[in-house]
Amino acid sequence: MKVQPAGIPGLLIIEPNVFGDERGFFMESYSRDRYQEAGLPAEFVQDNLSLSARGILRGLHLQHPNDQGKLCSVLEGEVFDVAVDVRVGSPTFGRWEGVRLSAANKRQFYVPPGFAHGFCVLSERALFSYKCTAFYSAPSELGVAWDDPDLGIDWPIEEPQLSGKDAENPRLKDIPAGDLPPYA
Repeated sequence: MKVQPAGIPGLLIIEPNVFGDERGFFMESYSRDRYQEAGLPAEFVQDNLSLSARGILRGLHLQHPNDQGKLCSVLEGEVFDVAVDVRVGSPTFGRWEGVRLSAANKRQFYVPPGFAHGFCVLSERALFSYKCTAFYSAPSELGVAWDDPDLGIDWPIEEPQLSGKDAENPRLKDIPAGDLPPYA
């Protein structure tokens, strides 16, 4: 397994070992001890799947309190996956990182607690999988506008389809600092 740090400390891009031949392939999508050695949390408590069509954008989402780390991958199709540092006091506050994840490249993206997360679908459809370090908590749910001009995320789609809830997410600067996670 190859683990490389992304441009913002804490974000990791993981390329699992894939063993393939004319019959198909085999890979470990997660092994607690191996991932712990690579710097990921030892415990994930919830697995989620999301199926979306081309042009769908989900995000930017986070929880605070009950902050979640996420280990993201794509089982079918391709997405552009984004993490934004929203930790108050962080030297990289408001910076984002984007990674293309696909069933073909089998990459994983680890997004630690304290980051807003979202993705857009680039293929006809995508089956997006993510492991979480904390359980979903509706009262802790926060959102940041996908098109916040202060963030300047370079999404590879022009007019995404959003949920009504995501369309109403505020700009990062309009979220009270006390509602955001602190930088530790």
